[in-house]
Amino acid sequence: MSELWPRLIVNAKTIEENARRVVQKCAAAGISVSGVTKGMCAHEDIVRAMVAGGCSELADSRVGNLATLKALNTGLPLLLLRIPMLSELHLVVSRADCSLVSTAETVVGLEKACAASGLSHEVIVMVDLGDLREGVWMDDTGRIAEILKCSPRVRCRGVGVNFGCYGGTLPTGEKLLQLIRIGKELEREVGYPLSVFSGGSTSSLLLLERGEIPPGINSLRIGEGILLGEDVTSMRSIPWLLRRTMWLEAELVEVRKKPSVPVGPVGADAFGGRPVFEDRGTRMRAIAAVGRQDVRIEGLVPELEGVIILGASSDHLILDVEDAAVPLAQGDKLKFFPDYGAMLALATSPYVPFEVV
Repeated sequence: MSELWPRLIVNAKTIEENARRVVQKCAAAGISVSGVTKGMCAHEDIVRAMVAGGCSELADSRVGNLATLKALNTGLPLLLLRIPMLSELHLVVSRADCSLVSTAETVVGLEKACAASGLSHEVIVMVDLGDLREGVWMDDTGRIAEILKCSPRVRCRGVGVNFGCYGGTLPTGEKLLQLIRIGKELEREVGYPLSVFSGGSTSSLLLLERGEIPPGINSLRIGEGILLGEDVTSMRSIPWLLRRTMWLEAELVEVRKKPSVPVGPVGADAFGGRPVFEDRGTRMRAIAAVGRQDVRIEGLVPELEGVIILGASSDHLILDVEDAAVPLAQGDKLKFFPDYGAMLALATSPYVPFEVV
């Protein structure tokens, strides 16, 4: 194990077990699982954990990560999650088997890229059912269907929907039935059957637990649930999945008594915010060598009881350790459990080594 701090430690076995549990629960409802690797930047150990857990497809939002996935030769099809840029379509058709699309212009570009490279490609047409991120609006599929009908190298695999990632909109059985109806209409428009009705991501697992996913939805794209056992959209830990699958370790660089309120005139902080302080008197405070350049600090939970995260600058995490369960000193290492946003930042920070146990 590296002796560098801060560092992100990931237990791949717990992620493999989470993938297995998600796959089994989904399979019982006739649903396949695309394992979303973007949260861990398509790290090989995490990818292989998802494969071993039974995911039938691997999905990522970055074309660069798709190159990594392709080089791993897992044998699973690859899905591009983020609707592609027109400038990268030549890479998309060479690295992904399928991509999510929301405009006819993208289909036109994919057809041209396929013709230039002698390849074929599949697409899933995304439908915006209210979250206001990507997708054709509700049932406005006519133009994209017309383009698909005259695109021999690009075939529509199915329809999909996103919930929660931008607008916080939660999935419902009614919305998924709407997706199925739109998909059936798209089938009639393009003149061939669709094989995939993708009903969302981790946030749809709650409907699965309740038995409220309607027949016809046969695919989910799962990242957060597998990686963390959490569902941030519903603000819950998923009870049948393993949690605390990874943790940040950071070293303390200062521990001493200080006032709990700044002394002197106060302006904005380094990020333009105006912090508010509660006067709790003089307290034992600590600084960990990690900051906002590395992690979304609002998404961290200290492992040690009694440690409170007060705030952070770009490189310093400020802690109240007055009531910590054990006395702390400079050089001690503390663990913090990340949520999805914190995990994303840590996994992409060049200053935080990534280790698998």
